[in-house]
Amino acid sequence: MLMAYLERSSPTLKETLLKIYRAEKPVEIDQHFYEFGSIQYHIKCSISDSHIVYVSTSTLLETQGIVTVKETSGHTYEMIKKIAVGVIDIVDPPKLGFQLTLKLYLGKIPRGKEAIKIITRISEIQALILSSQLKEMLKMLNFQDDDSQAMNNSIRPIRIVYHPSEPFYVFKQPEKITAVFPMNFKDNADVVIAVSFFQELVEVGSRKEMGKAPQCNWSPIPPFQLRGEPVQDLTTNSGFVSFDITSRHVEGKRLDKTVWNLLNFYAYVKYHIKCSRGYIQRRMRKRMDSLVKLLVNTSLEEEAAQKENERCKNVKKRMKVPTSQLMMKERCKEMTRRVKTSKFRIKINGCARFRFSQRWISLPRFSAKPSNKSYTKLD
Repeated sequence: MLMAYLERSSPTLKETLLKIYRAEKPVEIDQHFYEFGSIQYHIKCSISDSHIVYVSTSTLLETQGIVTVKETSGHTYEMIKKIAVGVIDIVDPPKLGFQLTLKLYLGKIPRGKEAIKIITRISEIQALILSSQLKEMLKMLNFQDDDSQAMNNSIRPIRIVYHPSEPFYVFKQPEKITAVFPMNFKDNADVVIAVSFFQELVEVGSRKEMGKAPQCNWSPIPPFQLRGEPVQDLTTNSGFVSFDITSRHVEGKRLDKTVWNLLNFYAYVKYHIKCSRGYIQRRMRKRMDSLVKLLVNTSLEEEAAQKENERCKNVKKRMKVPTSQLMMKERCKEMTRRVKTSKFRIKINGCARFRFSQRWISLPRFSAKPSNKSYTKLD
């Protein structure tokens, strides 16, 4: 929706005109629709004359102040006719309730890629009308004498409503034109993101490399030039964003870009907020996945350690020996150790009277191996 809002061409109008143009059989269409709540279209095509299509359009663009544009100017008519010479004819007067009615000769549109280009440019007529109106306002303000403007302080700023709930103001100052946008958002999260974006925009715009761009300012309170304007316009939850437009920004081809950016500033902010929310949500989901993965791995490690402890306990239980058997085994080990350290020596306590005084008597060692010594027989 926001991307369509940033485009100059009407997506519904373009789709309908391409459908009529590519139809193999004549079709009858009587379609009435709105776009963005403030722009309305009416498309009519009959089977009897399928090569002629009537397109009517109007906008709820409201202005008040020193300039009020109610009808499409002659300069805008000439620009519309130049879109496709011989294909577009302006019906005068337009259909009741509409600002402009066009008579399109689809049979005169050349085949191929050129047809898509022409139909796309025709679907941009509403953007062309709105841009031309704001262009004339900026030109009249730009060429107005600063001295006469200073003498007449009772002149109110121009209030422009491109979308019913999103008005903005344009007023003249010495050597510049200022456009002020009251910003309102329903969601508190959108308010936080928007205010942060505005503050960053002001900081970036103050750099030297951005000196040629219109100066941007943000304030939580409205400028004093808007005193006396409707209270509902000056009651905001995201402050007021203003751009200072100088004469160099409305010269030549820069005028078209400046006007289009002013008309779609609300759409740009909404698009930025939508992208920021999506980015934050993606980061939160990614972080949540990493935390969940970490918790799962930790629980698996704890379960593995617990199972290992249980297995060791079971092994110990299976290898457990009764206490009586352990005591007997320890006694046997002690006795064996004592015998080994004695080296087969026996202590005889009763040898003291034979003046041996607790001497040791060594027993002869016997060997199983045969001896090579000879023995003498005694008679």
